[in-house]
Amino acid sequence: MRRIQFFLFAGAVGFAVDVGVLWLLLRFELLDPFSARVLAIASAMLCTYLINRTFTFGASHRRVSVEGARYGGVGIASALINYVVYSACLIVLKDFSPYLAVVLGSGSATVFSYLGYSRFVFGPRP
Repeated sequence: MRRIQFFLFAGAVGFAVDVGVLWLLLRFELLDPFSARVLAIASAMLCTYLINRTFTFGASHRRVSVEGARYGGVGIASALINYVVYSACLIVLKDFSPYLAVVLGSGSATVFSYLGYSRFVFGPRP
């Protein structure tokens, strides 16, 4: 139960970073909603990695470089799910809020992320 609580905490922090970076980039018209989301997701992924490695799962038995590559792989796959849902909302539903699209995209990737991180990245020794 502790793992899930910390995972949800990491997700909440990552979500706040994701929305915060997206808001800054859109508010100051630095990027369009699609490009801004790429940077926002990358920022959130870095934050969640640090929290998940430190509190949720602990360091794995792998070298940090291997662990990071595995985390990145799961994170990228999760980010693609997240980004596709986000983009579909904005493309299909004209005038849809990018912030609501973030909620839907993030929610769609949460279960995939947990299973990937807990089993593939930080799972037990083979």
